[in-house]
Amino acid sequence: MKKIVSLLLFVILFSSCSEYQKALKNEDVAIKFEMGTKLYDAGDYTKAIRLFEQIAPAYRGKPQAEKLFYMFAQSYYKTKQYYLAGYQFESFASGYPKSEKVQEAAYLGAKSYSMLSPVYSLDQTDTFKAIDKLQAFIDTYPNSDYLSEANEAVKALSEKIEKKVYENARGYNTISDYKSALVALDNFIADYPGTPLKEEALFYKFDSAYQLAINSVPAKMEERLNVALTAHSNLMKFKTDTKYKEKASAMLARVEKDLQNFTK
Repeated sequence: MKKIVSLLLFVILFSSCSEYQKALKNEDVAIKFEMGTKLYDAGDYTKAIRLFEQIAPAYRGKPQAEKLFYMFAQSYYKTKQYYLAGYQFESFASGYPKSEKVQEAAYLGAKSYSMLSPVYSLDQTDTFKAIDKLQAFIDTYPNSDYLSEANEAVKALSEKIEKKVYENARGYNTISDYKSALVALDNFIADYPGTPLKEEALFYKFDSAYQLAINSVPAKMEERLNVALTAHSNLMKFKTDTKYKEKASAMLARVEKDLQNFTK
C-alpha cells in the first residue's frame, strides 16, 4: 500500500512539474495565468513568480489584472523578497484604490519595508524609510484593522533608531573622545527625553566629563571639574539608586578632592 501511495505521489509531482514546464514555454498568457494561480494556491510561490513575471506586462488593464498583481505581490512577500514585495504592493494599492484588498496591500507594502530594517548597529536608511511608509499608512487608514500592528511596528523601529543614536553617542566615550561624547550625549538626552536609556546616557555623560576633567591641563581643570560635578548631580536627580552609584560615588570623591586644590 505504501508503495502505491508513493507511486501516486511521484506521478502527481511529475505531472505537475511537466505542466509547469509546458506553461513556462507556452506563448498563451491565459495558460500561464491559470498555471500560476494553481501554483499560488498550492503555496509554490517561487514557481508562480516566474510565470507572473512573464505575463504581468500583458495583463495590465485587463479584468484579471487585479487578481494577478495581488498574487504577484503576495508571492514576493511569502518568499521574503521584501524590496520587490513592497514595490508590488504599493503599485497594487495605487492602481486599485477601490479594491477590497487595498488596505491589506497598503499595510503589507509598508510592512515589507520594515522587514528590511537591519540590526541597530548597521546603517538605518531602510528603517527610516519603513517608519515613513508605516506612518503614511496610519495617516491614510486611521480606522484600519491593521492600525494596532502598524503602530507597534513604528514603535519597534523608532526604538531601534533611538538605540542607534545612543550607541553612536556612547561610542565617543568608548574611544576616549570625551568632548564629542559630551555633545552627543547631551543631544541624545534632549532629543529622547523619555528614553529608557536615559540612566546610561547620564552616567556616560558624567564619565566623559570626569575623564575630560581629571586629564585636563591646569588652566581648564577647575571649569571641567565643575561640569563633571553638575553631570553627577543630574544623574543622581534622575535616579538616586542608579546601578552606577558605587562607581559614580568613587568618581565624585575624586572630583571633590581635586576641586579643593582651587579653593585654597
